[in-house]
Amino acid sequence: MPKKLSNVLTPLAVKNAKPGRHADGGGLHLLVKESGARSWVYRFMLNGRSRDVGLGAAGSGGISLADARDARDALRLKVKAGIDPLVERQREASDALAAAQAALVTGMTFKTVAETHISANEGSWRNDKHRQQWKNTLTTYVYPVIGELPVAEVGTAHVLKILEPIWKDKAETASRVRGRIETILDAAKARGYREGENPARWRGHLAQILPTRSRLTRGHHKAMPYDAIPAFVGALHNREAVAALALEFTILTAARTGEVIAAKWREVDLEKAVWSIPANRMKAGKEHRVPLSARAVDILKSTQGLRKEWLFPAIKGGKMSGMAMTMLLRRMKLDVTVHGFRSGFRDWCAECTGYAHEVAEMALAHTIENRVERAYRRGDLFDKRRRLMDDWATYCSSGGAAGDNVTPIRKSEAG
Repeated sequence: MPKKLSNVLTPLAVKNAKPGRHADGGGLHLLVKESGARSWVYRFMLNGRSRDVGLGAAGSGGISLADARDARDALRLKVKAGIDPLVERQREASDALAAAQAALVTGMTFKTVAETHISANEGSWRNDKHRQQWKNTLTTYVYPVIGELPVAEVGTAHVLKILEPIWKDKAETASRVRGRIETILDAAKARGYREGENPARWRGHLAQILPTRSRLTRGHHKAMPYDAIPAFVGALHNREAVAALALEFTILTAARTGEVIAAKWREVDLEKAVWSIPANRMKAGKEHRVPLSARAVDILKSTQGLRKEWLFPAIKGGKMSGMAMTMLLRRMKLDVTVHGFRSGFRDWCAECTGYAHEVAEMALAHTIENRVERAYRRGDLFDKRRRLMDDWATYCSSGGAAGDNVTPIRKSEAG
């Protein structure tokens, strides 16, 4: 029977060993690579299987021969007790990772995750207003309740505590807040900060607790009846404020407030009477060409002399405030909204003209809901929309009467 090796290596032998495996006895081996790198390995047998477990680097700056032998002896005792050193090491590494992850999760608050999510995604959002709304709604409604709470601990009770006080009276805001909480919690789960179902999920969860928005009293944009708009436009002509020109332009183009106050001269071709709103400022995320009536062009020519970047600049520079036109309506003692004029335009299209439904919808830059129709309709009906906007401008300057343009429209555009 061959004699078992025992303490064969010496410190000098370790230093001068050539590439290969060198046994010291008791399962301890010195591995030397062609590069000269050296390491210690303990080979053991357990359950009829031979396995190697690394002990660390050898040589200068590494584990000494004496320490390697001590480590081997400690592992031999574990093997005799039936403990697999490799399995034990993997379990310890897993436990350490879990402990580190737990510490990370404990310190990861909802607010931290939310701010990280906003920072990572705000560059792809439509506009500054959308970014600010995210921050404002979270700051106002969410952070006071769960901002400093570990994101892993956010549950249904927390979400309801945020939503229930505003669900009926501020339905639109509450819906957006819920959606933003859901998005942030999904992001937290994707990053490994929480597990389980999303407590802000609507379908199959909060829908069973909160009343649907269709059962709530929803706020509508108060609109001026379309037959009162011509007289109102006439009243605007008696006001010299830039806000009055901006409001009339908004009415004539059936545009949204944000689209008008952020409009710049580079978007307008007065010669062709076209205003091209870039996709990043449109609700649908698609460029929208607006045909300008003669009166709309005249309004823009009157503001060219202001020599500003914006079509309708503020008195002190920069773009006009989003409240400027609203405040004008209040000064005129009218209980309507700027956005409501779009409803007036849509009602006029339906009641007083024969223009096809999709022409009016495209004039309002609405997305066609029918997917099949949307897929086949590649154009933007620009020529038809130009005739529509010209007729709308004529109506708005009619002093209240529909005028002689109604019948011809029905004849030429019907069907």
